[in-house]
Order: sequence, then structure tokens, then C-alpha cells
Amino acid sequence: MKFGINTLDDIEVRDKTVLCRIDINQPVDRATGTLKDTTRIEACIPTIRELAGKGAKLVLLAHQGSDIEYKNFWTTEPHGAVLSRLLGREVRFIDDVCGPAAREAIRALKPGEILLLDNVRFVSEEQTLFETKLLLSHEEQAKTLLVRKLAPLADCYVCDAFAAAHRDQPSLCGFERLLPSAMGRLFEEEFCVVSGIMEKPERPCVFVLGGAKINDAFLMMSTVLAGGAADAVLTGGLVGEVLLWADGKDIGEPARAFIKKEGYEGLVETAKDLLAKYRDRITLPGDLAAVSDGRRVEFPLEKIPPDTLILDIGSETAKRYQAVIRDAKTVFVNGPMGVFEEAATEAGTRLVWEALGDTAAYTVTGGGDSIAAAKKYGVTSRIDYICTGGGALIRFLTGEELPVVKALRYGSKLKAK
Repeated sequence: MKFGINTLDDIEVRDKTVLCRIDINQPVDRATGTLKDTTRIEACIPTIRELAGKGAKLVLLAHQGSDIEYKNFWTTEPHGAVLSRLLGREVRFIDDVCGPAAREAIRALKPGEILLLDNVRFVSEEQTLFETKLLLSHEEQAKTLLVRKLAPLADCYVCDAFAAAHRDQPSLCGFERLLPSAMGRLFEEEFCVVSGIMEKPERPCVFVLGGAKINDAFLMMSTVLAGGAADAVLTGGLVGEVLLWADGKDIGEPARAFIKKEGYEGLVETAKDLLAKYRDRITLPGDLAAVSDGRRVEFPLEKIPPDTLILDIGSETAKRYQAVIRDAKTVFVNGPMGVFEEAATEAGTRLVWEALGDTAAYTVTGGGDSIAAAKKYGVTSRIDYICTGGGALIRFLTGEELPVVKALRYGSKLKAK
């Protein structure tokens, strides 16, 4: 047991039916019905292999696609083919989630066999609108259709979906009310890594924060600065722009308008408070970049044209960040420094990620854009730990107890049938 949660070492699975929630959500090429990436699938292989190898009758539950728009949902059938290839054994797929066909297939499983159910988000109670509007307790989630239909068929529940641990949905938090529960090897590993960053990082410990989804980034910044985990915070992307605005810098009307449009204007006051308390540990960009006539143009802060949309940190800022990262002992990075997908605005992210690959520090990153940048700049193998989750990782670092962690702690107290 770790952190009050059972590991796979604490449960007996031989000849038992095990429901295992994994996160294998990957970009899909809709034209061919194939997956564009398999990173998350590869990460959960050790847990699946161990459970099947120990003789469990293994049932895999997973989601695929945006949790807001139904049009982005997709079947998990191609994921089953990838799992079969990576495991070197058959992973059966059934295009049902908790209906009669799925339940019959579960009953028919033999020890060591693996069954992948279809996308759990085809069940309405697994969608975000259901989660955010109804606000069901974990006790209430245990009474939803998915849990009521599948829990009676199972002996225990394993969650290996740390990337989805910030979600409060029945497949993640409902089964633990009824079944003895444990975390899988990937969940265990990621929980240990991010806990280490918060509790005992080697110093200096540097956080590099950017990207465009920034609500949780500011919550995390407050936590790591107040708690002393961060010796320095380097900022870029919208995080940097909001802090510059809070610091009285003129970032231009297009940037201000974009921040307002995305609903982040309220973070300006949060940023002012952070600067008032921790200015000595927060580093703001000193120059910024935009695109004019298809070419990159850089400006010092005091000379940003009022009608220019900021798209990257400047080269001088990036080089300054490189030096800090290379002198650090622990580095956590979340979010690119700008629009790295475009050649004219990738320099800031490229230079920072190159430093991440070169430094002798213990390096950790996570989230879709951060992982994509690591792959683009060829530093994936030189980063010490790449977390499969973005939202869960950031939310964990805010100091909040994640819903799935809370549920697993409850389920870890239940006795086997």
C-alpha cells in the first residue's frame, strides 16, 4: 500500500474478474480509423500484462475523444488492435459498454483472457456535462447504470488512469464504493513521481509554465511558491502574458482581447497577488515575438506595437531560461512558450525544450502539448519522466486531492468478496 491506496501487490487476482480502468485516449485519424499516437497505450501495458499474467479475467474500460463534444467520440476498437500487438496476445474487443453483449462476454472470460469494452463515453453518465451539472457524490455514482451493470460481475477494481484522475465520473470513482480497489503500476509510478516533486525535490527546483489552458497553472503556481517547492518559476505562453499585464506592461490590445475571450481576465488579479508575494521567484519574459508578413519579429517589452498579437517569447528570454534550466537540479515543465506548431513562432519552445534535454537535472513534463513538443524536438528519451496526464498532473500540483485518489483510498479499505 502506498499513499493509503492498494497496489497490485496488495490484491489477489488469480481466477478473479478484474475491472481495470485505463486511459488510452489518443488522436485518431478519422479517414483511416487508426491512431496517430500510441504513447498512452504503451504506458499501461505493464499493468495489463501483470494482471493477465497472474491469471485475472481482465476487463478493460477506457474512453476515447473529447469529453465535451459528442462528435469527437470514437470507438476503442483500434486501441484493441494496438494492445494486442504490444502485448503479443489477443485482446478481444466488443462494441458494447455495459449492455447484455458486454456482460455476457465478461461472464465468458477465462483466467488470463483480456476483453476491451467500447468507449465508456458512449454512456451519457460518463460525459463531462453529466459530471459538471449533476455533481454526483461517489455514493451516487455507484448507483449509475455503468456501475450497477458491471460491478456485480467483478471481484475487484483497478485504476491505472492517472491521466484522468482529476475527473469525477462513474468509471473512475463509482466502482470503488462497491469493489476492493487498487492502483495499477502506471498510476503508482506517476503518483510517486509527482509526489516527490512536491515533497523532496533536489534544489534548485525550477517550474517552467506556459501554454494556453492556464487556470490550473495559476493554482499550481500559488501552491508550489507558497509551499516552497519552487525555487524559480519561468513563464511563457498565456501564463507569461497574464503576468505581464498584471505587472503593468502593455502587451497590446490583441493579447488582452484574446485573454478576455478565453475567460482569463480574472486571473490578472491573481497574478498581481502572486507578484506581490513572490516576485523574487517569478521570472517574466523580457522580450516577445510576433509574426509580420509571414516572418518572425521580436520586440523588447517597451516596444511592443499596440496592434501586434504576441505568439512566442523572444530569443533573449529563451536563452535566459536555458541557463536557469541547465543550472537546476529538478525541472518541471508544463505548456509551450508559444505557438510551437508554426515555424515562425517555435523558437522559444524549441530552445527551452532543448535545454530540458541537455540539463543534468531530474526533468519531468506532462500534457499533450508538452509531450508533442518533446517529440518534435527529439528530446523525449532525454527527459527523465513524461507523465501521461496534463490536467491531472497540474491539478495534483495545486495541492488538491484528486477525485480518483479519494475514491481509491475508500476502495482500498474494502475486503475481497
